[in-house]
Amino acid sequence: MVYSILLSLANRLGIFIVIAYLLSRNKAFKNLILKKEISLMDKLILSAIFGAFGILGTYLGIPVYGAIANSRAVGVIIGGLLGGPVVGFLSGFLAGFHRWAIDVGGFTALACGISTFTEGIIGGFLHYKFNRNKLKWHNAFLIGMVLEFLQMAIILMVAKPYNAALELVKIIWFPMTTVNAAGIAIFILIVENIFREQEKVGAYQAQLALDIASETLPYLRQGLNELSAYKTAKIIYEKANYDAVAITDDKKILAHIGVGEDHHKAGLNIQTQVTRKVLTTGEFQVALSKEEIECFHESCSLKSAVIVPLMEKDRVIGSLKLYRTRENSISSVDVKLALGLAQLFSTQLELSRMEHQARLLAKAELRALQSQINPHFLFNALNTIISVCRKDPEKARMLLVHLGEFFRKNLNSGKELVPIEQEIEHVKAYLAIEQARFGDRLKVVFELEPIEGVMVPPLILQPLVENAVKHGIFPKREGGTVIIRAKNVDGGVELTVADDGVGFDEEIVKELLYKEGPTERIGLFNVNRRLENLYGSQSRLKISSKPMLGTVVKFFIPVAEMNWGEVDGAYSTAGR
Repeated sequence: MVYSILLSLANRLGIFIVIAYLLSRNKAFKNLILKKEISLMDKLILSAIFGAFGILGTYLGIPVYGAIANSRAVGVIIGGLLGGPVVGFLSGFLAGFHRWAIDVGGFTALACGISTFTEGIIGGFLHYKFNRNKLKWHNAFLIGMVLEFLQMAIILMVAKPYNAALELVKIIWFPMTTVNAAGIAIFILIVENIFREQEKVGAYQAQLALDIASETLPYLRQGLNELSAYKTAKIIYEKANYDAVAITDDKKILAHIGVGEDHHKAGLNIQTQVTRKVLTTGEFQVALSKEEIECFHESCSLKSAVIVPLMEKDRVIGSLKLYRTRENSISSVDVKLALGLAQLFSTQLELSRMEHQARLLAKAELRALQSQINPHFLFNALNTIISVCRKDPEKARMLLVHLGEFFRKNLNSGKELVPIEQEIEHVKAYLAIEQARFGDRLKVVFELEPIEGVMVPPLILQPLVENAVKHGIFPKREGGTVIIRAKNVDGGVELTVADDGVGFDEEIVKELLYKEGPTERIGLFNVNRRLENLYGSQSRLKISSKPMLGTVVKFFIPVAEMNWGEVDGAYSTAGR
């Protein structure tokens, strides 16, 4: 008889499993299972579902000695494990009350009702120990076995007469404990499969988001404008399965690709109320119907959408919108993809802003160098030329040529990079004027190896040469020599400015290079920072100096790794 009950319960359990599998294919049920936070309404729905499973288990039961061998516990235990105490309580109450109500006079009706209710509550509290996506089938099997043993104990304690209850338990404990524990384990396996499917979808969406971000990076680095928005929206439209993709700034449509592009045109003010809400609140919105989108165009075919904000720090600068032409067709996966893309795009736009600010800073530092050079050098040069005019007009003319050449190159140094030959000529023009001032006290030596096609930042040598003349040679009564050297080395060019002037204590090197001090010292500081920003720590200024023995300043310009190409005054590097 035990074997017959076991086989019959196993057959009826098959009906449970089929229903559970079909339920797992239902999108609404999967969304309930996958939710991290379950609302009260969700709990009521789950309670009804698993309570119904319990009631079905009663009707599929097998009559045994005036009682029913059944799989009622399967539904309520799973309800508690997946939904928590509230779901366990309600589903257990529904199934337990139903069992008591249909067999009020039966000698096990009350015991079965109490045990069903108890199993549901215990399953609910075990929910906290085993999180839904961490509960494994073997744990579920053991829980089912233990709770079924508990049911047998309650029957023995509550059902009267005791002898009849004992005879019943002897017959049903093994079939019910084994089959129901197996049923709980199988149901949990089905739930595990839902989570695995979600993980696969999540992995695909993550890869899709990264692919889109990678392709859109070159455009979004230009900032948020109509061109970058159009290219970005087109990439999303081609790679992801959406009927339309749109990007806006905080006032107007920047791009709209796909359905509705006949009236959602770039340059127009934002058309939908739900987008305005996103831009105002900074929170994403999901519209599941045409009415929720609230497009003013009556024939608009867009019927559901997810709209997420694009942020710059804490400020909303625009929105990304993914549309479908079917109502209620935006899933949690779509929301996650949109939020992921928005976060990646926001990061790219923030980096774009920072790069733009870095370029502005570099230009400001260059202007600071120019403003430092121009005034005092111009006055000194003019005074020198005035003093030479009467004695040697031809020399004065040549000095004016050098002065004009110097300032012409200085004023044209707005480019990011210039040929090294141009920078050397700039230095030569400067030194020609200074030699006229100092006469025999200033000697200049150029030691230049043949170097072609090397680009360097403008005004990178002149401030170093000026420091050598002004702070090294000028304070020395007998004057001295400045050496400008360019040497080919592995991976690039080493440039050196050396003098045999008064020198200084090396302890102040860090102060000169890394502390922005008085205006007269800004030259070394700016040159060092520009080199670091462009090439990294390998190109920092290297200064060696000793009092009354002179100073040597060296720096490295990488050439072998660089692939310079000027585009609108910009540069790019490869292999860095």
